Amino acid sequence: MMKPKPIMRAPVIASSPFPAAEPEELGLARDPLDKVDSLIRNQYPKMRSFLFVHAGKLLYERYYGGHTAQSLNDLRSATKSFTSILIGIAVSRSELPDLDTPVTDVLSRYIPSRAHPLLGKVTLRHLLTMTSGFAWQTGKKLGEPLIHRFHRSRSWTSFALSLPIMEEHMGVFQYRSTDSHLLSVALTEACGKDAYAYGRANLFEPLGIDHAAWTPSPESHSMGHIGLYLTSRDMAKFGLCCLNGGRWEGHELIPEGWLSEALTSQAEGYPAFGDYGYQWWTGTLSGTPFALAHGHGGQQIYLLPKLDAVVVFTADSKVSRWRNPRILLERHLIGLLQSKFNSLS
Repeated sequence: MMKPKPIMRAPVIASSPFPAAEPEELGLARDPLDKVDSLIRNQYPKMRSFLFVHAGKLLYERYYGGHTAQSLNDLRSATKSFTSILIGIAVSRSELPDLDTPVTDVLSRYIPSRAHPLLGKVTLRHLLTMTSGFAWQTGKKLGEPLIHRFHRSRSWTSFALSLPIMEEHMGVFQYRSTDSHLLSVALTEACGKDAYAYGRANLFEPLGIDHAAWTPSPESHSMGHIGLYLTSRDMAKFGLCCLNGGRWEGHELIPEGWLSEALTSQAEGYPAFGDYGYQWWTGTLSGTPFALAHGHGGQQIYLLPKLDAVVVFTADSKVSRWRNPRILLERHLIGLLQSKFNSLS
């Protein structure tokens, strides 16, 4: 068993560099961006940052509530999308077996003595798409009443693998954070490193991400479903890398084929959020395809591939009720980008 690692392992440093430009330089009006900034200040008191990236340049960056470019954000469930990307890197390097491998093959030492008879049919692909069939409860706003029991257990892995499996639900999407955590455990079992260490070596450091944190579970695995902390700029850099087919500064960090699968619909999701890829929400907004890393409170990384844009929102994560900033994207930002592309056609 690995020794627990502290949550914070990097000092506060100057914010990571990011190519920047003025909106007008890229043919975009500033007014809609200023409008979003004004709406956030007046209607979103819990918001912490808003970043707008287009054509590889940071065009707009605002912080609220005392937060700065150096502040770490609690990504909450947006962590899941990072877990997916790390799984993709490991699979491409044959460090993890193919996605149709039963989880029991990878997590053999955690299998409970009274495992459900169907456990052997649950695959890595089921976990990635949240179609495992493990018995769970999910609310309309992605609330998970059983998550508190999961977090209170001493062995998160055994808890997740001990859940009953409902055969009729296998292959059907249900939002379930335990699936995401099992992916992190599988990564550690296969690669010998917790997800944070693996991510630092294979994703974060190549992206120039030095100031980060990832909370461990009681068993010293990086939490697969929550627990990652990044600055807003580094969230945007990650989003831009994904938007660019996994390439950063001329190097492929994330397999393009994996991104093609991860960022497209693999399972029918929920109407209020979209369909589901590999730990990413997917769909269309105002006729524009999107992929979304989404976390409670408003931690969001939107990828808009057809519009060559990344939009980042972060907010206070310790809230029970919050306003989704998605409407700002729909009403102001997508139209801004579409007007540019329409004028060029």
